[in-house]
Amino acid sequence: MRAILPILLLLALLAAAVLLDRPRQPADLTFINRGEVHTLDPQRMSWLQDFRIADSIYEGLVRWDNDTFEILPGVAESWDISADGLTYTFHLRGNARWSNGDPVTAHDFVYAWRRALFPDTAAGYADLFYRLRGGQEFFNWRRGQLATFVEEARGLSEVRRRQLAQQRLDEARRRFDETVGLAAQDDRTLIVTLEVPTPYMLDLLAFGPFMPVHPPTVEAHVSLDPATGSLRQRHGWTKPPHLIGNGPYVLSVWRYKRDLRLERNDRYWNAGSVGSDSVLCVYVEDANTAVLAYKTGSIDWLSDVSVDYRADMMAQKQRYMVRNAARSDELEAEGLGYNEIMAVLARESPPLPGERNDIHAFAAYGTYFFNFNCQPTLNSGAFNPFKDARVRRAFSRSVDKHAIVDRVTRMGQPVAHTLIPPGSIAGFSGAEGLQYDPAMARRELAEAGWSDRNGDGLVEDESGSPFPTVEILFPSSTEHKAISQAIANMWERELGVRTRLREEETKVAGTHLVEHNFMVARGNWFGDYGDPTTFLDIHRTGNSNNDRNYSNPVFDDLMARSDAELDPEKRMRLLEEAEAMIENDAAPLLPLFHQVTLYMYDPARLRNISTHPRLTQFLHELEVVR
Repeated sequence: MRAILPILLLLALLAAAVLLDRPRQPADLTFINRGEVHTLDPQRMSWLQDFRIADSIYEGLVRWDNDTFEILPGVAESWDISADGLTYTFHLRGNARWSNGDPVTAHDFVYAWRRALFPDTAAGYADLFYRLRGGQEFFNWRRGQLATFVEEARGLSEVRRRQLAQQRLDEARRRFDETVGLAAQDDRTLIVTLEVPTPYMLDLLAFGPFMPVHPPTVEAHVSLDPATGSLRQRHGWTKPPHLIGNGPYVLSVWRYKRDLRLERNDRYWNAGSVGSDSVLCVYVEDANTAVLAYKTGSIDWLSDVSVDYRADMMAQKQRYMVRNAARSDELEAEGLGYNEIMAVLARESPPLPGERNDIHAFAAYGTYFFNFNCQPTLNSGAFNPFKDARVRRAFSRSVDKHAIVDRVTRMGQPVAHTLIPPGSIAGFSGAEGLQYDPAMARRELAEAGWSDRNGDGLVEDESGSPFPTVEILFPSSTEHKAISQAIANMWERELGVRTRLREEETKVAGTHLVEHNFMVARGNWFGDYGDPTTFLDIHRTGNSNNDRNYSNPVFDDLMARSDAELDPEKRMRLLEEAEAMIENDAAPLLPLFHQVTLYMYDPARLRNISTHPRLTQFLHELEVVR
């Protein structure tokens, strides 16, 4: 009997585990997100997959129309903007509710935005809140307050340290209320005052970090650290059943690196706009397994196709589109959009062997490029030839970008001559950028003092010293390596220089990039909001994302003038001038191609996928036809 008991106990435990992990009711929409969700705290988010869920469980003052990116009312049903563009008064709707039934108030927004401006929170986008009057000054003040706490509290008992930490926190909250341009006039009126006019402010306010949180829920997980004086924030409130949101869905399940389930929020003020009662987000790390999951019918939408054979899949799609070109043109002439055309073709003309219609390439709001280090000398103290804009232009003009997207990536990405994707920002006419012109490249390099003086095929300076070996830094990846090798070959062939590839693990490469410890390095940038500054700001002197360490007072002045310009058209002209300076003359980076995102879905079944370059997909708008 004693021998049987352990076996019975084990069987009971196994049975309990099976019961606890029983399959749930199938969701109306099942998809694989771009990666595992890191956090559901909107003030601490910085990843696309996090923001995708945030748009489902929270709602800000305003929302985007994700097809046009027109600003739509969210929690705020209306707003007023002062003539000088500095003060926004938001009028909150009376029927906005948290998922527990509490009203959403202006005080909730003050609480959430204050969290973002407290260094204690470690908000990834704290700098966006610097647009608030006094925002950056307060952030720096609180950081200084925390820096001096340890010395102030030295030798005190733990009780006294806690008291001192509370005193400093109370002081910080008072200072915030007195100095930062944010105030709840009453429960339904929020007044926002800016440091400088920000024409894209409403666009920013639709972005995840500006969404509210439920104060009582968050505060239940906050304590003061007597060792540092800072707020210690536990994140259990972001897990079910604790998380309380105000968006279209509520979070019912979140199993890390397994799945996340959303259910319709019946208390959402616009619940009638929610297309699916439930959404299941599945985590699949391996790219091949993700494609297999789609093929078996387990999921409705794969939001990022990254398998090595994706170019072959796109070739199958191309064959399908060529066969149906005439019909596609007819439907386009009738005014149908991409998804409508694909749905009609799916019904009328199923794919033949060797074809497919379920992979879709959409232009994204981002650009793949290579940075040139613009410092006078490299970190090692060695001479840096790329400090000269003529050298940078020469290296840019000598790269055949069409060859890269046609023969290396084989994805047909739009070739890039500028960092900002053309046509992605309304009212902004982009610069031409530097075109492929090897002859001009060699002339510019010669003007910079580099030419083949001894006929050995390599360029030298006037003293006969060869051009320094060009080291190309890139994160470990088959694609990054192939692209870097192709560029290296072009530079050697067209310019007569030696090159060396420097492949590093992703995190190490990222550290070298931030520390400007490179000569040439692979880079990537996606815009966060619909204004040229989301791309141009990374060239400002001292900007935290200025990996190139580029600095030009004329450019900085243009950007500062655009910040202060109230006339929208004049402001855009200033920004166009700033972009032209960067792309046509300074060339601190080499744009290669604008990013393309690959989705997999059946166009006859999944409706309402947005094709806008910003590729913001609102899960509550997606519907699956069964």
